Amino acid sequence: MRKGEVVKGSKLALVTGASTGIGRQYSEQLADLGYNLIIVSRTEEALNKAKQEIEEKYGVKVIVKAMDLATNDAADALFGWCKEEGHIVDVLINNAGMFSFCDIANTPAERIVRTITLHDITNTLLCQLFGNDMAERGGGYILNMSSFSVWMPFPGLALYSASKAYLKSFSVAYAKEMRYKNVWVTAVCPAGIATDLYGLTKKWQGIGLKLHALSTPSYCARRGLRSLWRKKICIVPDWWCKAFIPICDLLPRFAINWLRNFTMKWQK
Repeated sequence: MRKGEVVKGSKLALVTGASTGIGRQYSEQLADLGYNLIIVSRTEEALNKAKQEIEEKYGVKVIVKAMDLATNDAADALFGWCKEEGHIVDVLINNAGMFSFCDIANTPAERIVRTITLHDITNTLLCQLFGNDMAERGGGYILNMSSFSVWMPFPGLALYSASKAYLKSFSVAYAKEMRYKNVWVTAVCPAGIATDLYGLTKKWQGIGLKLHALSTPSYCARRGLRSLWRKKICIVPDWWCKAFIPICDLLPRFAINWLRNFTMKWQK
């Protein structure tokens, strides 16, 4: 059997932000490995479309749960619903996210609260709730989607990179706590991905792929799951991006100022 593969329908994976992009790819690749799915996002129509396509293609059961995860009670509500419905989650993929590229001075307060709630509060509580449940049953897997931007605290990215930096730091420490309970936690820190998250048109996504500035969602999900099954704590899917981590730290002030001035037209 392939790494991570199970007898079809014998285990259940929950994927947040699952209707499009990387989340959709996580869902498809887990279905291909034999997992039944719970797919979660705000858009019920897109979830139902994904459900139909995945069930027809892979022959697994897909359960749809439409909800807003950027609220304080989202984690309790989702976990409680799973308990009430008798859903035993073996793999948790915390993928849901929202992108913000704007100076903090110009960022609406609601966006700040929702971003931190979604990336940090909800994911932390989902890890605690489902992680404890997995530990009681003998083990499980949790994957948290952080970002390469944790090494890029640049103008316009203050909110996004800081919220993702928390998630990376939390995941690394949490992984070391839970390994003794046979619960394996992986943080994935991808650079640019060709999805609609950044507001890029399909044309610019295609250009980014040709220039290797962006990766495909399927590649990111494949690397993420492979690292999860291998019980790695933190990975950057694109190996060449690792070389830029020290460079990001060493950029001089004049370069940062030029970067801010150059990108101001895209901030929103």
